[in-house]
Amino acid sequence: MGDDALKEFSDKMTKTLAAIQSDLNKIRTGRASLAIFDGIRVEYYGTPTPLNQVATMAIPESRLVTIKPWDISIIGEIEKAILKSELGVTPINDGKIIRITIPKLTEERRKELVKLVRKKGEEGKVAIRNIRREANDSYRALEKEKAISEDELHKGLEEIQELTNEFIKKMDEILEEKEREILEV
Repeated sequence: MGDDALKEFSDKMTKTLAAIQSDLNKIRTGRASLAIFDGIRVEYYGTPTPLNQVATMAIPESRLVTIKPWDISIIGEIEKAILKSELGVTPINDGKIIRITIPKLTEERRKELVKLVRKKGEEGKVAIRNIRREANDSYRALEKEKAISEDELHKGLEEIQELTNEFIKKMDEILEEKEREILEV
C-alpha cells in the first residue's frame, strides 16, 4: 500500500483542485479574461464548436476582448452564442471583429460573486475531505485484514492528513486570489 495509495489520493485531490480552479476561472471579474468564454459553443456547420476553435481571441486592453472569426460567415453565430451565454456582456459586431467591453462590477455584484466563490471553495474542501475519508477507510480496512500493522496505519493516516491540509491550504490560496480579483476596483 503506502506510496501508491497516497499518490492515487493525491491525484484525486489534484483533480478536485483543478475542477474548482476551472469553475472559478469562469466567474467574470471586472477585468477581461478569455477563460470566461471557455463554455461558449458556436454552431459551426451544424456542430456546436468551442469558440476558441473558430476564432482568434485577444485582450488588447484590460477591459476589452476582441474576437476575430477565421470564417467571417459565422460572425453572427458567434454573436448569438455570446448573447445566449449568461456572461452579462454585450458584443459589438462590426462585420469583421466582435468587440466586448467588460463592464465594471457593481458593489452588490462583487459581494454576490464573493459569496459564489466561497460556496464553490467550500464544495471543493468538502470534496477533498471526502477523499481523505475514503483514504482513511481504505487504510483502516487494510489494517483490519492484517495487511498492514497498526504503526503503518497511524503513519498512513498522518500522511493522509498532511496531504489534506496541503490541498486545503492550496484551495484557500486560490479562493483568496479570486476574491482579491473580484474586489479589485
